[in-house]
Amino acid sequence: MPPTSPDVPGRFLVSKGILRIDRFMTAAIRLGGLGIIIAVFGIFVFIVSQVLPLFRGAKVEETSAIPFAAGKAPLVFGIDEWAELPFYYEGGSEVTFVDATGAKPPQTLPLTLPGGAQVTAASYISADQLVVVGTADGQVGTFTVSYDAEFGDSGKRSIVPSVTIGEFYPVGTSGGSIRSVGYGDSGDSKVAAAVQESGGKLEVHAVLLRQKRSLMGSGKLTKEGAYDLTPLLTGAPLQLRVPRTGDSVLVTTAEGVVDYIFLGGDAPEKRQEFKPFGEGRKIGSIDLVFGDVSLVLTDDLGEMSIFSLLVPEGGEQRVFVKTKTLPNLAGPASFFARSQRNKLFLTGSGAQVSLRHSTTEQVRWEKTVGFEVKGAVIDAKCASFALLDSDGNLHRYSLDDPHPEAGWKAYFGKVWYEGATKPDYTWQSTSGTDDFEPKLSLRPLIHGTLKGTFWALFFAVPIALLAAVYTAQFLRVEVKRVVKPMMEIMASLPSVVLGFLAALWLAPIIESRVPSVFLTFAGVPLTAAVVGVAWSRLPAQHRARLRPGMEWVAFIPIMLVAAWIFWSLGPVLESWICVVRDASGNPVTDPATGRTVMDFRAWWPQATGTPFEQRNSLVVGIMMGFAVIPVIFTIAEDALSNVPASLTAASAALGASRWQTLRKVVLPIASSGIFSALMIGLGRAVGETMIVVMATGNTPVMDWNLFNGMRTLSANIATELPEAPVHSTLYRTLFLGALVLFALTFLLNTAAELLRHRLREKYKLV
Repeated sequence: MPPTSPDVPGRFLVSKGILRIDRFMTAAIRLGGLGIIIAVFGIFVFIVSQVLPLFRGAKVEETSAIPFAAGKAPLVFGIDEWAELPFYYEGGSEVTFVDATGAKPPQTLPLTLPGGAQVTAASYISADQLVVVGTADGQVGTFTVSYDAEFGDSGKRSIVPSVTIGEFYPVGTSGGSIRSVGYGDSGDSKVAAAVQESGGKLEVHAVLLRQKRSLMGSGKLTKEGAYDLTPLLTGAPLQLRVPRTGDSVLVTTAEGVVDYIFLGGDAPEKRQEFKPFGEGRKIGSIDLVFGDVSLVLTDDLGEMSIFSLLVPEGGEQRVFVKTKTLPNLAGPASFFARSQRNKLFLTGSGAQVSLRHSTTEQVRWEKTVGFEVKGAVIDAKCASFALLDSDGNLHRYSLDDPHPEAGWKAYFGKVWYEGATKPDYTWQSTSGTDDFEPKLSLRPLIHGTLKGTFWALFFAVPIALLAAVYTAQFLRVEVKRVVKPMMEIMASLPSVVLGFLAALWLAPIIESRVPSVFLTFAGVPLTAAVVGVAWSRLPAQHRARLRPGMEWVAFIPIMLVAAWIFWSLGPVLESWICVVRDASGNPVTDPATGRTVMDFRAWWPQATGTPFEQRNSLVVGIMMGFAVIPVIFTIAEDALSNVPASLTAASAALGASRWQTLRKVVLPIASSGIFSALMIGLGRAVGETMIVVMATGNTPVMDWNLFNGMRTLSANIATELPEAPVHSTLYRTLFLGALVLFALTFLLNTAAELLRHRLREKYKLV
């Protein structure tokens, strides 16, 4: 002990050891608080670092320019997946491969055409490394360019090209020269189409091929039909395209019309003709983006529009509908190359080169190069592209655009996706096909988060606050010592257990007894109010039989009986109201019993036009509310219990009743604490994951239907992050969802703290 001071008694002096501990703990608390701030800020910085690349445009750099076709204009040219050995074909009897590094001389491989035919037209399908050719004598055929990678003893890779000739088929008039060709291959069905010059005019002919497949492999390719499509055209044909589906042909005409001809039936069927740019406008180009469901069209002035196949409202067949408009080009598109991985495409006019994305309508990169572009191709990895100039030189560019489907509009705006009848907010991150459009709108997830939070608080707040008020102000102390710890123990229940119970136990019960649930939720509180009023009007000598704070002993049996009665009345109400009717409005009868079908599950969709799902918002509201109730109850009860007893005693001394004291004194003083309880409960509901994952169906829909599910931001992260490739668009989008959730809770908590501070200042005692 330090020596006593003559002015201060020794019992009031603090030992040096205690002072050291106090200083240490003060420093430790400060460091801990600072560490928490740094940790939260570090998490925020990490999330932002993962999100920022989503909003970056494409990075394109020219890597080399090499002599390629030596001043010639090849019919087609292509590139391998490594962008190291491009090739070109001039229409003769050989295919030329050029080393992109210039280290090796060009290499030619022979191409033996049937009967020494002269090639007059060709097109290149980059996804299959397939070249489609048309000959002067009216034949259409294909050859495939293949690349094999070989590794020597040193581990250095070398690429070995090969060329394989395919089948040739006569098309249209014998001896008519082919001017343009197209080819589509869906596996079983293949279509070869051509614009043919015959008798001084242009005609369009198509050949439908079938190839049966079995466990033993692909069968022989057989010719199923040959068709003259010219009578179905609106005018003179200019360009044609054949989708990969192998069941249709698209032809543009000199009159500015696109004719969509379907070949899947017994005879060709003209399903649609449309003018994409109105009267008097000419079509400059027509091309298909990855998936072959959407057309990219430009007119003679460079206006660009996208038309997609969809079934319009009230229609029965898929037709092309204008879905998007992209910024204009300098003129009609003179070249087009599409990505083999997503909806990116490279196009332009003259020296203008533009990289665009069809889903988001974004221009990812654009530049005017110093030469006129005669052709373009994107490699299979979408890591580079090549441009061919008018002098036969090949210009190679590196391409870095890992997130073309991202953007503000994709995440927060309405997007018109392929196959949809209108623009919408949609979340669907994966599919079973490679040509799928990722649908990454966060709006359904934000809506689902707010919806789940609303229904959970709608259920939890009245119960928690009323229970806290009763426990703090009316319940006897010895009972309170039991009730409050039990409520706090409820908060420790794992959410995965609650979700399991909600999905496998609660949801089936509610599904079959919805009217009972509604009657019980409405009837029990109403009964409590009536019983409470009746109790207050009883003579004092009767109420005095129960000590103050023990009224629950009489109330609980009455509430249990009321709950049983209302629960039992549910089927009766269902039989009165929920009569299922057929399309004519007549009641539906059960064939087995002959009785009228009365089922809320079938009646609700008929009455409201909204679905009824077993795992729905009602289940989530009850079970997530059950998880939130202990949090709100505990904090609110502490705030109410901490109101000084002197104030309540003074109020009672002035003649106020217990309810008047509660309304006028206790609730205003405890309002800041009660508000804090509500905000903490709100944060608990917003961030809940497992209950929502297991009890809602996890469907990203946007409605407030109590009998439909939802998908929240937190549940979406938990569901999809384990399957998302690291640094992929989906991976970063999930981090964006986390950032939105972070911002949402931050804004709510900040607003709540400001309001709580105002309440505290307004009702402070000193």
